[in-house]
Amino acid sequence: MCVLWTNCIFLLACCCGLGFGSPNRCDEVRKVFQLRQIGPNQLLPSSPRPGPDLQVCMSKNLTCCTKKMEEKYQVAARRDIQNLLQTSSSGLKFLISHNVAAFQDTFEALLRQAENHTNTLFQEAYRSMADRAVGPVQELFTDIGLFLLGSELSVDDLVQRFFDALFPLVYNHLLNPGLSDISPGYAECVRLLSRDLKPFGGATSLLADQIARSGVSGKLLLQALHLGIEVINTTDHLQLSRECRRALLKMHYCPHCQGLTQSRPCMGYCLNVMRGCFASMAEIDTNWREFVLSLEGLSARMHGSQNLEQVLLGLHLLLHDAVKHAQKNGPRLSAQVHKLCGPASRKPAHSVSNQHSSSRESIPLMRASGDLLTVRRRDFLNSLRHYRTYYGGLADQLCVSELASGDGLSCWNGTDIVKSYTLRVVGNGIKAQSANPEVKVKEADPVINQIIDKLKHINQLLQGKSIPKLGSLDQIETGSGDTEGRYSGDCDDEDGCGGSGGGEVRRKVFRVSKLSPDVTSNHKHHYRHHPPAEDSEMGDRSRSLRLTGATWVLILPCLRMFQAL
Repeated sequence: MCVLWTNCIFLLACCCGLGFGSPNRCDEVRKVFQLRQIGPNQLLPSSPRPGPDLQVCMSKNLTCCTKKMEEKYQVAARRDIQNLLQTSSSGLKFLISHNVAAFQDTFEALLRQAENHTNTLFQEAYRSMADRAVGPVQELFTDIGLFLLGSELSVDDLVQRFFDALFPLVYNHLLNPGLSDISPGYAECVRLLSRDLKPFGGATSLLADQIARSGVSGKLLLQALHLGIEVINTTDHLQLSRECRRALLKMHYCPHCQGLTQSRPCMGYCLNVMRGCFASMAEIDTNWREFVLSLEGLSARMHGSQNLEQVLLGLHLLLHDAVKHAQKNGPRLSAQVHKLCGPASRKPAHSVSNQHSSSRESIPLMRASGDLLTVRRRDFLNSLRHYRTYYGGLADQLCVSELASGDGLSCWNGTDIVKSYTLRVVGNGIKAQSANPEVKVKEADPVINQIIDKLKHINQLLQGKSIPKLGSLDQIETGSGDTEGRYSGDCDDEDGCGGSGGGEVRRKVFRVSKLSPDVTSNHKHHYRHHPPAEDSEMGDRSRSLRLTGATWVLILPCLRMFQAL
């Protein structure tokens, strides 16, 4: 009788200690272990046992865990958290990546539409040169597309190339038409004169300015969205610290060792563990909020000259005005071309063209208007706004919606099943973790620090704070152009902006620095002043121009000092 009573007490102790009905077998633990594919079943003991070899899931009671199982549980806990992270961010990631693709598709559609409008303009208004204008028009819109999608092309250069190629066509078919086309050599001479004669007035500067201003907004939008995806990918695959991995194991799977496979952590306990593990991630919160606000600010500024849709779909109207300006000044331009290039040299005539120019007529041109980009930006930002607090509340969100036990229910506190968690619950962020009783946080994750730095930089760009001003010393010395400077709102007198004179100096320096090694510039002076045999003198002239460029850089501070006086 005494032996029987002793056995009953032992069985009761096993049941109470392990929390499940079968005292000699860890059936429920084995089932969950297999169902979640944590590891091979051979790792499980056939019955509860002491666990002196356990490092995290230590308990005074008998256990269904071994050291090998503990290692597998730790891997599983890390995998579970990363799956939860990816699930929680999937909506945000899809929103951004979907709109990156949508914005790129919209840019391409706008470019095709604008190119079609431009070709239609030439067909309807300048039919005699329409076919030959197709190539330069296609190159222009291809270059604009490359610029919008991230290429470092100079907007000034790509626009100037287009107008350089357009001038010989306008001269041949509208200003000085003949029975046959001008010869290739004569056309090249006319092309090289385009930059000095300015046959299209201020259209070149105006178009470059519009494309640069609106294009930088489009480029920044895409650049920012790509960074948004990079931030999400980084945090989705965050490398968890050793302390965090041990805390996750203790919270998720140590109850299994005692047969408590259905238990869930207490809310306060879960918050301490998750806020400790995501302490570095919570530091993203301030800059992520600013990121969303900065995108909204950029979108609000994308109107008028910064509205890419408006600029592209109105480009054909600007070209129409540019060609009309050349026609209006036709006699003067023809006289200057004749003076510098000589009488028009034409190909032998094969047949008389029946085409005629109707460009002087007042023709109705399509005035395309649209707000596709505006609507898409608005819808995107309305959706993104819901995620502005994503990183600040991520730990709390996962505990509330996925991990922790509900209010009033028994829960796991890291060592036992209790009614409530009694330790202090810390806040979010690195500083708050000094008092965390569950996870020791030593310092911020360096990868997270890098992503924060990138967010700070893109926020400055989105707010227009780190865009260099036109006329800065490094631009003057290198002659790199003012593509970036245009974004700050600076322009010179030739663009129709009043100034104190500094703009004139900047343009002179910029022009000279472009002339120095450029073959095109050599040809321009060659056609102006010298027959083909005088190459040596041409080289001296080119060196003279280079010296002039250096001189301007040296005297610029003096000029500015006199200005100030």
